[in-house]
Amino acid sequence: MLGAVGGFAHGPHAEEGEPRSAAVTTTRVLAVRLRWYERVPWRRVVLVVLGVAIVAVVVVGTMKTLGLPEAQRYTGQNWINFVARGISQGAILAMIAIGYSLVYGILKMINFAHGEVFMAGAFSSLFFADAYARSGFLDRHPVAATLICVAVAVAASVLTAILLERLAYRPLRSAPRLVPLIAAVGASLFLQNAFRGFFGPQPRGYPRPQVLGGQLSILGVPFQRMQVLVFVVAALSIVALTFLVTRTKTGRSMRAVAEDREIASLMGIDVDRTIVVTFAIGGVFAGIAGVLYAMTFEQVQFTMGFRPGIAAFTAAVLGGIGSISGAALGGLLIGLLLNVGPALFLTGFGIPSPFSLRDAFVFLVLVLVLVFRPGGLLGTGEPEKV
Repeated sequence: MLGAVGGFAHGPHAEEGEPRSAAVTTTRVLAVRLRWYERVPWRRVVLVVLGVAIVAVVVVGTMKTLGLPEAQRYTGQNWINFVARGISQGAILAMIAIGYSLVYGILKMINFAHGEVFMAGAFSSLFFADAYARSGFLDRHPVAATLICVAVAVAASVLTAILLERLAYRPLRSAPRLVPLIAAVGASLFLQNAFRGFFGPQPRGYPRPQVLGGQLSILGVPFQRMQVLVFVVAALSIVALTFLVTRTKTGRSMRAVAEDREIASLMGIDVDRTIVVTFAIGGVFAGIAGVLYAMTFEQVQFTMGFRPGIAAFTAAVLGGIGSISGAALGGLLIGLLLNVGPALFLTGFGIPSPFSLRDAFVFLVLVLVLVFRPGGLLGTGEPEKV
């Protein structure tokens, strides 16, 4: 009887203990799983999967393109033309990207109005180029006429860049970074609509000397003369800028201000003057690039700074924004990607107009660089804390 009673008393405790122990065990298992999930480097896993998918698409698309029947395949001359156009366009993008990199290196801000600085130079030189073409001076004296057009474009771009710095950016220099960024976007829209109001929305033809037409053979490979000129001018300009930044007093001042503005000011460097010089140098490159771009495509328009500006910004980010060599490398890579990528990667998939997607390549590259290597190819690879 007592045993029965004892057994009866023991039973409910056992029944109550079993659910409690099961709940504790379940909680411990969930905690262990949660800790395991937290330890998994999910960002790295996603990046690896995304990278593998992109490489697979590129490899498959390239193999399909190169494996097309001979009647549908691009010829060797087609590929040479793609590469030549890519290098030429990349050289122009590199010169525009240098303006982004210089300003970012000094002020740590993105001057989204730099595309309009480029546009202002090209538009200003149009009137001289058009007048010289009508009078015949452009073809009789192509070197002098082109140099005058470049000088006018450089003056207009430099003036626009300096006014942007003085009126739009200097009052906001100590503001949070988002404020100058919004001001840059507003300045870009203002300049676009101002030129539209003054000169109309329609594209205008930009004449170029007849001597720059036709082809030039280099090592047996034909190139457009305009493409060769663009590459040579861009290369010489970048070399000159590198010498200026590394070998002159102005360049040392720019590097000091980029490192620390307050310390540079205490060392006797005129910070405001150095910043103005930086914007002016960016304007010089934008003006030269504007004339080269206008002569290459033989037209100007009030929106002509938007797409090259976005592509140049992507080139600056790709190469490592703040780096002159990074901007040059990024510009060449973006130019090649825009002109070779659609034909090489998309033709094999049967896409009817692959070159209509070239702008998508620019934004895709921008996103991938920001995801995989925020510092760019020649940068630190670490995202900057804001």
